[in-house]
Amino acid sequence: MKKFALVILLLLLAGTSGFAGSGRARDCGIEIGVLKPGKLNAITDVSGVRVGHTTLVSGEDIRTGVTAILPYTGNIYQMKVPAAIHIGNGFGKLAGYSQVKELGNLETPIVLTNTLSVPAASEALITYTLSMKGNENVRSVNPLVGETNDSWLNDIRGRHVREEHVLSAIRNAKGGKVREGNVGAGTGTICFGYKGGIGTASRVLPASLGGYTVGVLVQTNFGGVLQIDGVPVGEELGSYSFRSDIMNSADGSCMIVVIADAPLCARNLERVAKRAMMGLARTGGIASNGSGDYVIALSTAAENFVPHSDEGTIYASKVLRNDDMSAIFLATIEATEEAIVNSLFAAETMTGREGHVVEALPLERVLEIMKKYPAGTQK
Repeated sequence: MKKFALVILLLLLAGTSGFAGSGRARDCGIEIGVLKPGKLNAITDVSGVRVGHTTLVSGEDIRTGVTAILPYTGNIYQMKVPAAIHIGNGFGKLAGYSQVKELGNLETPIVLTNTLSVPAASEALITYTLSMKGNENVRSVNPLVGETNDSWLNDIRGRHVREEHVLSAIRNAKGGKVREGNVGAGTGTICFGYKGGIGTASRVLPASLGGYTVGVLVQTNFGGVLQIDGVPVGEELGSYSFRSDIMNSADGSCMIVVIADAPLCARNLERVAKRAMMGLARTGGIASNGSGDYVIALSTAAENFVPHSDEGTIYASKVLRNDDMSAIFLATIEATEEAIVNSLFAAETMTGREGHVVEALPLERVLEIMKKYPAGTQK
């Protein structure tokens, strides 16, 4: 059954006792989906994409942070990228939505943080954009900031995220391996009743389907009934939303960022964004009444960049045909599902505000549960 038996044996031989936050789903033999991941299995498999974190952990009650995603190296304001946003459930404070919806492009990095820090993050994105060479005459900036509410573990009312923290995340953003779990905007989040956080994954289509790369990054802070690769893990653990003696709510939020190097227009990016919610559903998320579930989808195909100013009245672009979108839809669904699972596997138990404790997902028990289900019943 895939590699579960071998993985569990190796862990027992190594004397591992809890191994919370020990790795990622694939490190434990869980291979979600049928498409292959990129080299890093991360959003940074999309060429040029960079991710930066600022993590704020101080005293007994500050457990928050910032995550910044930059689609490419350069002046995003002057060469905007095609973009779309899908609202799975709108109980959230996403800044910048209406202009992206209206114009179909993005002109700043994407910043994720906590609910009450959206204004500070917006201010920082404005500062960053105005400071860039070539933007000396800019008089309007549309900062895009997403959030989840980390107030169970974090003193959210203290509004500890400052402009300098956001600017640090942007300026320190880099390609390569992405830190996951209790980091950046995922520092104080909770997912399915366990410690959530930042997670990422990717898929690379075969050459016959275009060879495109789709990368996903998530900030998980939502509830439901956890499933991993089709296995009812939440039920087996006896821990799930609306079990009266455990949790009576599935509220929270999930921010999902999808970036593809395929030449996609805003219309088809919105279609891609909708599919990311299917990936969330495959993990058992239910987009509850109090959950702000948003998907931001971008294309980094350079031929589709939108110049802020041009001498002509028309600019050319290339757009993937509708008939060739389905493989990208599947890649988005699979990468979203795996990114959410990775956020749980990488997270560690945290104690925060007023002594609240959120336990990490018990990975040893999870692997035992996965082993119970034959491979044919997982899909």
